[in-house]
Amino acid sequence: MKVSIIIPVFNEERHIRKVIDQVLEVPLKISKEIIIVDDGSHDRTPEILRKFQAKKAIKVIFQKENLGKGAAIRKGLKVAMGEIILIQDADLEYSIDDYPALLKPLVEGHADIVYGSRFKGKITGMRWPNFLANKILTLSANLLYGLNISDEATAYKAFKREVIKSIPLKCQRFEFCPEVTAKAAKKHYRFLEVPITYHGRDAQKGKKIKAKDGFEALWTLIKYRFKD
Repeated sequence: MKVSIIIPVFNEERHIRKVIDQVLEVPLKISKEIIIVDDGSHDRTPEILRKFQAKKAIKVIFQKENLGKGAAIRKGLKVAMGEIILIQDADLEYSIDDYPALLKPLVEGHADIVYGSRFKGKITGMRWPNFLANKILTLSANLLYGLNISDEATAYKAFKREVIKSIPLKCQRFEFCPEVTAKAAKKHYRFLEVPITYHGRDAQKGKKIKAKDGFEALWTLIKYRFKD
């Protein structure tokens, strides 16, 4: 069994090398491939990524323009070969040490989708507006789709390959999370959450999500309740 780890990246020259090194070194009981999709970065990120291209376990894809996180994930999904797909952000907000917990329910067949819940685990550095937005999005997902999850907007999401491939994603930016949650719930896939560790960063440290993305995420949850 293999896990495909998709890393969408945009202007992360400060962190991407360390993230890749950590993903390469994390000990797992299954094999892994790393798929990095550079989303039109204009800092030193592409230069850094080219140095990893020769590694056997890594595929690097360069998009000519910045299309958004969702578009980068969809690009990575097209080449992913693993039986499990895991999404990894290109910063250091999430801990690679949580991989075994995220993958275990999928490997053992206890779930179709696993979300890493920050609110069941340990959180530091999350600003109050982000905390509130996360709670609103999670409550909305639960009410609209009959779910019982605690962290809809978590970046740590893992899927059986056939599950994520069955979902017709249209996302371009940060609406990947609400779209995949909504469409997977409508297909009645089995969700499971595991506690994870999260250390938030702010805009000065490179965080890219904005208030408008929160409103777009909420609209995405509402929209897909009534359409495919």
